[in-house]
Amino acid sequence: MTDLQITAVRKAYGAGTTVLDGLHLTVPGGSLAAVLGPSGCGKTTLLRIVAGFLRADAGSVTLGGRTLTAPGVHLPPERRRIGIVPQEGALFPHLSVARNVAFGLTGLDRAARRRRADEMLDLVGLSGYGNRMPHELSGGQQQRVALARALAPEPQLVLLDEPFNALDSALRAGVRADVRAALQATGATAVLVTHDQQEALSTADLVAVVRNGRVAQCAAPQDVYHRPADPWVAAFVGDAVIVSGTAAKDEATTPLGRVALAAPPSGLREGLVLLRPEQLRLTDAAADARGTVTDVRFYGHDAMVTVAVDGMDAPVDVRVPGPAPVRPGGRTGVRVTGEGTLHPVPHVRH
Repeated sequence: MTDLQITAVRKAYGAGTTVLDGLHLTVPGGSLAAVLGPSGCGKTTLLRIVAGFLRADAGSVTLGGRTLTAPGVHLPPERRRIGIVPQEGALFPHLSVARNVAFGLTGLDRAARRRRADEMLDLVGLSGYGNRMPHELSGGQQQRVALARALAPEPQLVLLDEPFNALDSALRAGVRADVRAALQATGATAVLVTHDQQEALSTADLVAVVRNGRVAQCAAPQDVYHRPADPWVAAFVGDAVIVSGTAAKDEATTPLGRVALAAPPSGLREGLVLLRPEQLRLTDAAADARGTVTDVRFYGHDAMVTVAVDGMDAPVDVRVPGPAPVRPGGRTGVRVTGEGTLHPVPHVRH
């Protein structure tokens, strides 16, 4: 199997600027992992170390049991069997699409190279495009060609460096789906570097959330979303509702009422309860928490309603399907459904 194992990798630029601080990450063979995090957290540095473009200060990287990076070991990029899909495709403008795809193929005659290029273009949905030039393609088509070029030499690992950034939102979802399907068809292990939460959750088998040069949480997308490791992860990956709570057995008492807890931490009695806006419902029941609507944002498929709940310092967001049934200034009830997670209150550093 082509498991990717990153162990205690460190990298600093200059004095006091540590970008990766003992980062650990394991990507099972054949999986697509998304490395997600804010700007400056070390995502691109990690990718460049795995690719071999940067040397790590400490730690190791192995791929399929083969050491790529370790103390005293630095395998050159061309010997790592890693394909790279950069931002905006980076195709050679003077080469045809087929010649772009075949560029990294060695040891094959011209006919075999063309057959392999045609196979890869068919895989990414661009059969018959081999004779076109890059400038004749749309942005999405160029990204598919870049993926075909990365997959053509049968790499053990494919690195995707925010490859959808230059695409408009309407095109992005379709290209993401095509890229995922092509990776699954070849069985390649892949790492997608992104700062887009929706992209990570909808595309990857595994999501690694990076904070300050370390992995804050690494799990399946649904676990990162519904079982965040801490309030920061919850707020970074999607919209979060965070309220104080006092736990007793398998539920917590909060300003929004009683909330069932998913695997409450042992011994923790008071802390923060993490919920998602879609777990809240607007109601007319007098027994529910009450508040005043302060804002309504309509997104087409749903709407986000902000409610200043009586007795709470901060407002909460409620996601409702379709048009919101309330308007700013109106009174409403709020009820929690589903389970929340209980976490300690983060320490504030002065």
